[in-house]
Amino acid sequence: MRPVRRAAQPGARPPRRPALEEGAPHVAGESTKPTRITYAAEATAHGGRNGWVTSDDHRIDLMLTPPRALGGSGEGTTPEQLFAAGYSACFHTALIIVGRRMGYDLTGSTVRARVGIGPNETDGYGLAVALSISIPLLDQELAAEIVQRAHRICPYSNATRGNIDVSLALA
Repeated sequence: MRPVRRAAQPGARPPRRPALEEGAPHVAGESTKPTRITYAAEATAHGGRNGWVTSDDHRIDLMLTPPRALGGSGEGTTPEQLFAAGYSACFHTALIIVGRRMGYDLTGSTVRARVGIGPNETDGYGLAVALSISIPLLDQELAAEIVQRAHRICPYSNATRGNIDVSLALA
């Protein structure tokens, strides 16, 4: 087993933050579709944004209300909050997996997702996601490499790639 490496000594000057690029980081012709389904979650919405949502195992039972910005009371949960929670948790897991594969301890790392909604050009609505990733124990160049690799394997990243804008930033 490879030893876990920790980078950047306390008090060391952090290097310049490299830009994290969005794009199609996959090899041409490489599919991101699952070859088999190993788990499936189910949830049912009742009443849309002014209703509630439940999961088939009853672990989720939440009131939904539109946010104040969309004319709602803002007193319940929004679908965008649920998407942000799912994406940030999934991306963080991908980050930890990549770090482990590379031999790094990502203790203290976090992923914050911001999911925005707004009108699009087809009289509908679209989403945009901004992920803010903190990996405090690693230098910025190495952290950027791990983030890019995580973006390649995260199922949410694979599902959204080419469909909505997803920005990645090191915090």
